[in-house]
Amino acid sequence: MAPDGSPKQSDNGTLVTRVMAVIRDRIGARNLLAGDRLPSIRGLARQMKVSNSTVVEAYDRLVVEGMIEARRGSGFYVSGHTAPLSIAQTGPKLDRAIDPFWVSRQSLDARPDMIKPGCGWLPADWMPETAIRRALRNLSRADDATLVDYGTPLGLAPLRQLLSRRMGTYGIDADPGQILLTESGTQAIDMLCRFMIEPGDTVLIDDPCYFNFQALLRAHRANIIGVPFTNTGPDIDAFARIAATHKPRLYITNSGLHNPTGASLSPMVAHRVLKIAEEHDLIVIEDDIFADFENTPAPRLAALGGLDRVVHIGSFSKTLSASVRCGYIAASPDWIEGLTDLKIATGFSSPNFSAELIFSVLKDGTYRKHMDALRDRLTRAMSVTETRLGALGITPAIRPDAGIFLWCHLPAPIDAATLARDALADGVVLAPGNVFSISQSAGNLMRFNIAQCEDDRVFTVLERAIMNA
Repeated sequence: MAPDGSPKQSDNGTLVTRVMAVIRDRIGARNLLAGDRLPSIRGLARQMKVSNSTVVEAYDRLVVEGMIEARRGSGFYVSGHTAPLSIAQTGPKLDRAIDPFWVSRQSLDARPDMIKPGCGWLPADWMPETAIRRALRNLSRADDATLVDYGTPLGLAPLRQLLSRRMGTYGIDADPGQILLTESGTQAIDMLCRFMIEPGDTVLIDDPCYFNFQALLRAHRANIIGVPFTNTGPDIDAFARIAATHKPRLYITNSGLHNPTGASLSPMVAHRVLKIAEEHDLIVIEDDIFADFENTPAPRLAALGGLDRVVHIGSFSKTLSASVRCGYIAASPDWIEGLTDLKIATGFSSPNFSAELIFSVLKDGTYRKHMDALRDRLTRAMSVTETRLGALGITPAIRPDAGIFLWCHLPAPIDAATLARDALADGVVLAPGNVFSISQSAGNLMRFNIAQCEDDRVFTVLERAIMNA
């Protein structure tokens, strides 16, 4: 540095690059939009503690790139074509080893020889492949409209009728006209966010929770606040305090077999959640994607409170096929009307083919038999995996009644993110705790998919990490 505190000329290249990166980040995160005026040269120089000439050079380079434009006598402005949204830049700056996009990409892009105890789905050979092939053969003989035409906006009527009956077994009163088919559970939540919130609205999520809830909400520019989660549901005292203070618009949660903890909502907590939601005019989105894994059904918020304040969603990607995309939304008639218009605007119609295939598997008893066998297999896998992890000093934070997840403490002083990053070299994809935690308070925790833990390499990698800690 020079005596006056300004950078020496030799430092300037690095400083220019840093200033350019700051402006790119602000544009990428859409804190600066097309047509917005950039900070003045003097103002940004003072803020970043660099010389005016450094900012001038950075701005000039960004003009050459086409990211900003200079207006004589007025200053510098974001050019007319805003950079694509960078969702990763809208949240906390996380090490990529604990970034939810990293976990998803590693799981989805994994080589055939890799194992994925950190992913959120069953192995392919656990799925009802024979039933799906039979349904495909039947569909090949369907009429032309089924194979090539658009579906109705609400989606295949026979499937919606079947879903209505299924939800009735949980005490949820949803007429087929209150059910809208979607391409997935993720699309269902995305549509609800488009429909119900504006940028800046506050949305509550569990801490920890399924990491894609965070990603979706960041994409919608929501103000995300975590509610501590316990083995019976959200911490009710914290939930009430946060709802009173922040006036949230939505609360997104799982009632049965919570992801990642495997916990189930207790009746007492369910009633308190609904009471607090009513007091603060809060809408609850109940993601029930793991419902069919349960041995004993947990209380459903949509059953206890009806569909006036609760929106119930689900899909079959975890139990039938992640390749055949089909989810659903159950909500009040007014909301379904608005969501149907939104669906036409953004997706036009429902895919008949996927809905017909799902309906074919569900209607003849094949699915029920598949799930009976699958729950038995998962019970055995849960016992084996917990025993093998326990031998390494890895213990469940919660012992779930069913499902595919074990949410576990690692032995001190092991950091879950470091372990996950190192395990990649051995072809093992893990899911460290802070991926799921908005408060970043789960550094010693890890989610294990018990169905993906049959390979001995999982435990070899874990044992080596513990011995070297």
